Amino acid sequence: MEHHLLHICLQSLKDNNNPPSLQALASLRSLIINPNTSDSTIYSILETLTHSLQLSTNSLTTHHHILKLLTDLASHRTHLSSQILNSIHSSSLLFTESTQIAAESLTSLASFSNSDQNKIGDQLFMSLCFAATSASARLRLLRNGERLGIGTHMLFTVFLGFTKDPYPYVRKASLDGLLGLCKSCDLFEGISVTEGCYCRAVELLQDNEHSVRSAAIRVVCEWGQMLIAAKEGNDKIAQSNQVFVQICSMVRDMSVEVRVEAFNALGKIKLVSEDILLQTISKKVLAILKEKNSHGQCTAERFEILASSYAGAFMHGLEDEFHEVRKSACNSLRIHTILYAEFARQSLSLLMDMLNDDSMAVRLEALEALHHMATFDCLNVQEIHMHMFLGSLLDSCDLIRSTARKIFKLVKLPDLKLFRLSIHGLLQNLERYSKDEADVFSVLFFMGRSHGNFAAHIVKEVSQEIEPVLEGQLGLDSARVAAFLVLAISAPLSQNQNGQIIPPRLFSYAVTLLGRISCALSEAVDQDTLLAYLSQCSRSSTLGAEVEVESLLPVVDDVVLTCTKKDVNNPVEAPMLQTGNETSKVQPVTSCELEYLATSIVECQADELDEVMKSVNLILARVRDAWLLVQSRCTNVALRALRDCKRELALLTSTSLESSGAMAFTLQYLQVMKLFAKIWEHAVWKIRSNETGGLEYLFGKLDMRLRELRYRYIGFSTEEELYVLELIAVACMLRLSKVEISFSPTTMKKLSAIISHIEILNDKGSIEPSNILMDAKKTMNEIESSKAGISCSLFLITNLDDFFTLKQFSLCSRVRHINAELNVPGNDSENPLSFCLWTTCGYTSGYYFIQCQ
Repeated sequence: MEHHLLHICLQSLKDNNNPPSLQALASLRSLIINPNTSDSTIYSILETLTHSLQLSTNSLTTHHHILKLLTDLASHRTHLSSQILNSIHSSSLLFTESTQIAAESLTSLASFSNSDQNKIGDQLFMSLCFAATSASARLRLLRNGERLGIGTHMLFTVFLGFTKDPYPYVRKASLDGLLGLCKSCDLFEGISVTEGCYCRAVELLQDNEHSVRSAAIRVVCEWGQMLIAAKEGNDKIAQSNQVFVQICSMVRDMSVEVRVEAFNALGKIKLVSEDILLQTISKKVLAILKEKNSHGQCTAERFEILASSYAGAFMHGLEDEFHEVRKSACNSLRIHTILYAEFARQSLSLLMDMLNDDSMAVRLEALEALHHMATFDCLNVQEIHMHMFLGSLLDSCDLIRSTARKIFKLVKLPDLKLFRLSIHGLLQNLERYSKDEADVFSVLFFMGRSHGNFAAHIVKEVSQEIEPVLEGQLGLDSARVAAFLVLAISAPLSQNQNGQIIPPRLFSYAVTLLGRISCALSEAVDQDTLLAYLSQCSRSSTLGAEVEVESLLPVVDDVVLTCTKKDVNNPVEAPMLQTGNETSKVQPVTSCELEYLATSIVECQADELDEVMKSVNLILARVRDAWLLVQSRCTNVALRALRDCKRELALLTSTSLESSGAMAFTLQYLQVMKLFAKIWEHAVWKIRSNETGGLEYLFGKLDMRLRELRYRYIGFSTEEELYVLELIAVACMLRLSKVEISFSPTTMKKLSAIISHIEILNDKGSIEPSNILMDAKKTMNEIESSKAGISCSLFLITNLDDFFTLKQFSLCSRVRHINAELNVPGNDSENPLSFCLWTTCGYTSGYYFIQCQ
C-alpha cells in the first residue's frame, strides 16, 4: 500500500507539464508524518521534492506546498534536516529574480532556528527586500531577517527604510524590528542613530493605521529611554519630559489599542518633572506652568498647544469608556505616585473614585496602586475617602477584599475617628464573609501594633461586649468578640500606646481562643510564643508589676516574634518568658484565676451544647413516629411531619463545632428518611410501581446521602455507627427487592461488605446482632443459593415490612461535621474561568475548611 501510494504521488510530481495535484501532495504528507514509513520511501520522497523545488515551471502555490512538505520532513526526520536545509538554501539563491518564491524559500529557511547554515548574505537580503513587489513577501522577509543571520546594521537600515512602506502591516513589522534592535544599542556608535530612529517613530504616531500607531508608541518609549540614558544632568530630565509628553499626546487616540499602549508606555518613563505630572491630573493649565513659561521659552499660543497635549492625560484614561484603558491608566498612575508627595495626594482622590468602577479588574488595579502607595508610605487617607475605601471590604470578589485588607495592614491613619471607621469596616467584612476571619484577625493585629493608642481606646469602648453577660457566661465564640480580643492583645506591642492600659483579664480571655488566634497570626508569631505572651500579660495584675511588653514580643518595627523558652525540668513543658533581665528568674505560666476562667468557659459551652443536643434528640424521636406513619401507608402525612422537623431544626442556633455538627447530621438524617419514605411507597406498597426511572433516581440520591452520612461526619459512638451501617444495608436490600431494576453484583458486594463491617463492630463492642443483620445475612444466603434473582426479590418484597422497623435513635457523642469550601481566585461573573475538555490545565485554588478538627 505504501509503495503504491508513493508511485502515484511521484508520477504526479515528475510530470513537468502539469502541476501536482493537492491530493498527491496531501498523500505525500501522510507518508512523511507516519512514523512507520520506511527509510527507502522517505529518501525517495526527499529526492523527488528536492528535484521539484528547482523546477522553474512551478507555480507559486506549488512551490509553497513543496517547501511545506520539506519543512515537515525535516521536523519528523531530524537526521535529514541538514540535507533539506542545503536544498532550500540553494533554491533561494536560484530564484532571486522571483522575489515571491525567494521569500517563500527564506521563510522556510528561517524555520531552522537551531542551525548556523541558514545564514544568507546581507546584500542578497537587502536586494530581495527592495526588489519584492508583493507586500506579503516583504512582510515575510522583515519578520525573518534576524533569524536569517543578517547583520544588525543592515537590519537597522532595512527596518528604518521600510517604515515608509505604503502597506501598514509592513510598516508595523519594520517598527517591531526596530523595537527588537533596541537591545543591541551598544552596537551603534554615536547618538545620531538613536535620535534618527526615535524621530521616525514620532512621525509614525500620526499614522492612519492604529496597529502602526501602537507599534510606534512602543518604539518611542524604548528608544526614548535609550536617549534618556545617554543624557546627563538637566538634559536627562528634559529628555525624559519630552518623551513623556510625546506619549501623552496619544492617550486621546480613537483606537482603544493605541490608548492602552500609550498608558502602558507612560508607566515605563520613571523620571518626570512634578509640574508635568500634576498637569496630567488636571484638565486646566496650571499656574505653575504658566509662570515657568513667562521667561519666554515659547509663545503663549505655542505654550497652550503644548500644555494641552498632556493636560488631564491620566484623567482621560481613568474616565475612559473601556475598562482595558482604565486599568492601564491605573497601573501607570501607580508607578508615578511614589515620586512626589503632592502628586500622590492629588492622585489619591482619583484612585478612590476607581474603587466604584463596574469592572472588577479596574477595581483590583486601583487597589494595587493604593497598596503600592502604602508600601512606600505615600498613602494619606482622609475621611472623605473612607466610604469608598471601606466599600472594598464588602466586595463580592475575594481578591478585591484581600487586597483591601493588605492596604489596611500598612496604612497610617491620622486620627481616632478614621481608625474607628476602619475597625467597623473590618468587622462588617467579618460578619458578611466568615471565611475571611483569619485574614481579618491578622489585619486587626497589625493595625493595633501600628496604632496602639487608638486600639486601646476602641477596646475600652467595647469592653462591655467582651465581658461576661448572663450568669457569668462569656460570648467568646462570637467572631466580633474574638476580633476585639485580637485588637486588645496587639495594642501593648505598639510604640505609641501613650500609657493606655489593657485590662489583664482580656489576655486571659484570649488564651481560651489560642488556636483560633494563633492560626490567624501565623505570619507574625508562633503559637508557643503567643501563649507565653498572653499568659504573662494576664498575670500582670497578680504579680503587682507592669509587664514589659518589649521583652515579650517585638514592637511594630519587627516582623518575626521572639521564640519562647521551655523549662526542661517541667514534665508538662510549661511556656517560659524572660522578664527583661537575662539573669532574672524565669517563671512558669500558672494561674488559678486563668484556670478558673477556662473552667467556666468550658462549663458554659457544655450547657449550651446540652440544650442543642436535647432539642436534636427530640427531633430524632419524632422521626421514628413519622416512620410508623410510613408503615401505616400514610406516606404524605409522614413527609409533612419530616418537613416540620426540618423547620424546627432550622430555628436552632449553633455557636460551637459540636452543636453545629449535630445539627448538620440531623438535617442529613431527615433527608435520608424522606428518601426512604418515598422509596418505600414504590418498592413495598406498589403505589407507584410503574415509575421505574423515578425509583432508580431515588435510589441514586439515597446512596449519595447515605455515603455523606457515613463519611462526612466523625466522632460516632459504636452504636451510632452501627445504626448508619444498618440504614445502608436496608437501602441495599430495597434495591435488590425491585424486580424492574436489574440484578446488580455491585449491590451484592456492597451489602456483603456492610454486613462484614457490622459484624466486626459487634464483636469489638460485645453487642448482640440486630434483626436487620440476621435478615440481611439470610437474604444474602438465599440469593447466593438461588440461580435466578427473581424469587429472592419476591422473598424480599414480602418480608421487608416485617423485618425493618426504625429503632429509637439519639445522638450521644460529639459528632463533628467535615466540610470544606473551594475557592478559585479570579473566577467571577465578569471574567469566568474557561474549561476545555480533554486539556491538561491547572487552576490555583484556595481551600477553606469549616467546622473541621
